[in-house]
Amino acid sequence: MRHLIFFMHTSLDGFVAGPNGEMDWIKLDDGLFDFVATMTDKADTALYGRVTYEMMQSYWPKAGEKPNATKHDIEHSTWYNKVSKVVLSKTINETGLHNTKVIGDHLSDNINKLKQQEGKNILIFGSPGASQSLLNEGLIDEFWLFVNPIILGQGRPLFKGINGTIKLKLVESITFACGVIALHYEKS
Repeated sequence: MRHLIFFMHTSLDGFVAGPNGEMDWIKLDDGLFDFVATMTDKADTALYGRVTYEMMQSYWPKAGEKPNATKHDIEHSTWYNKVSKVVLSKTINETGLHNTKVIGDHLSDNINKLKQQEGKNILIFGSPGASQSLLNEGLIDEFWLFVNPIILGQGRPLFKGINGTIKLKLVESITFACGVIALHYEKS
């Protein structure tokens, strides 16, 4: 069975964005980009909430073609363009979307069908609202939390509205030169 793996940057105090949606505090470096590339190599499906999908769609399809494109831009743009995309949304229509499926209802049934198909892992990048829905349905198998060396004090919380306790087991941690610590958890 394919795994649904959650990727999210967070501040030390548990926020995924500032009070106005700011994400300019997220630290990135080549080591982190290279690590993400190893994870995308093991995935053939990307899952997003509508807002994150629209943000990704506005940048990644052409990012690798820009004159100043980095190695990461080229690699991730290539992956993004070939990977199957799934968007959790009740407001957009899949008509005209390339290689993209929209799931608007029956979340648990649709995601479980997707996980049972042949293929590689399914990655969900960001998408805090969609991730909380998936978490409440028990659909996320693994978590990668990228803890950034900053305390925001306020903003959008990492986990909000979670139903009940979810026990996790730390599988590994990785420290990157930029000060970010990646924590890899599985459900226990």
